[in-house]
Amino acid sequence: MRAELSVAQARRIALAAQGFADPPPAGEPTRRHLRRVLSRTRLLQLDSVNVLARAHYLPAFSRLGAYRDGLLDGAAWRPRARSPRLLAEYWAHEAALVPVDDWPLFGWRMDEYRDGRYRHTREVLQRNRSRAADVLAVITDQGAMTPREIEDALGITRAPAERGSWWMRGEVKHLCEAMFAAGSLSAVRSPHFHRHYDLAERIVGAERVGVTVGRRDAHRELVSRAAAAHGVATAADLADYYRLRTAEVRDVLGDLVDAGVVAQVRVDGWSEPAYLHRDARLPRRVPHSTLLSPFDPLVFYRPRTERLFGFRYRIEIYVPEHKRVHGYYVLPYLMDEELTARVDLKADRAAGVLRVLSAHAEPGADTARVARSLAVDLAALADWRGLDRVEVTGRGDLGPALRSEAAPG
Repeated sequence: MRAELSVAQARRIALAAQGFADPPPAGEPTRRHLRRVLSRTRLLQLDSVNVLARAHYLPAFSRLGAYRDGLLDGAAWRPRARSPRLLAEYWAHEAALVPVDDWPLFGWRMDEYRDGRYRHTREVLQRNRSRAADVLAVITDQGAMTPREIEDALGITRAPAERGSWWMRGEVKHLCEAMFAAGSLSAVRSPHFHRHYDLAERIVGAERVGVTVGRRDAHRELVSRAAAAHGVATAADLADYYRLRTAEVRDVLGDLVDAGVVAQVRVDGWSEPAYLHRDARLPRRVPHSTLLSPFDPLVFYRPRTERLFGFRYRIEIYVPEHKRVHGYYVLPYLMDEELTARVDLKADRAAGVLRVLSAHAEPGADTARVARSLAVDLAALADWRGLDRVEVTGRGDLGPALRSEAAPG
């Protein structure tokens, strides 16, 4: 592959690295197909927003099409004897599901978080080390538990005003979070997305918890994984994937270059050098169309998204409604190697409707062609989420054409 790449070539390399050039399943996606997705993405970011579907479910749909949620649930939280756990939750790219075999690679971060990730959590732990020991003993004895169940087991009561208020969590929750960050506890999620904390060795396996990987070796391996997931990337791109410091990435890039894992290249228009993974592929074309989660690894680092696709993307969940430009839960639309539109979606489960609250085409996009393709993909998304129909009700320049394409009959 050449040492100089156009942005279009870099884009196809990135799409292939993330699994968008892989052949679709011939039938219903299986665990083998999920493994293939995970081998591309390396992680699945978690997010609690459920206005459409929780974030970790969407990347597999974007790459495989409709699949059973239970396929991912079993891989992460409800394994069976013949289908062992593939994923565990930890702080990777924010809260994320990572392959259980990667657990030892985060030991250095667990050391950094040995008293918790956040200041208030650290303060709670420092005041309550004896209670933390009690919490650990209860979990050891009784197995996976929620903070409320732990409080009940320890005879701890909270003031009525605290009950049901996530921003007034009891101290037990903070103690569990501190031990989760330190790696002594891991967690599984309930169908309602609540964490049930358990000993890390029970979830990821004692053989993994007991492995120690040096900080530099772990960084080198994580950067190698990030490089494979990107295909081609700057040092800043690589750093963001696992939330490393850019200096830490630069510190090991020379090793990876010397080992032939990556090669330095230039991408036209990029101000920084890029690094091409040795397994990167450059397909002639990537004829894939799909909707992307705001937290999809292809787009979760917004500066890279803008460099690759010319697509300026900001999530507006925390923006006051009257200040939002595109909407609350806006998904980019990938079509034939470009991000051609963005749609604000909501699953109205009671009515059985996927509501398109806004639809905007990107500058220069063929609105009619985008609307035809997007209507098909919205129908597939609705069907996957068990919704009966799509209704285009909102604003945006793409709305009229999309409304016409999505209309029944």
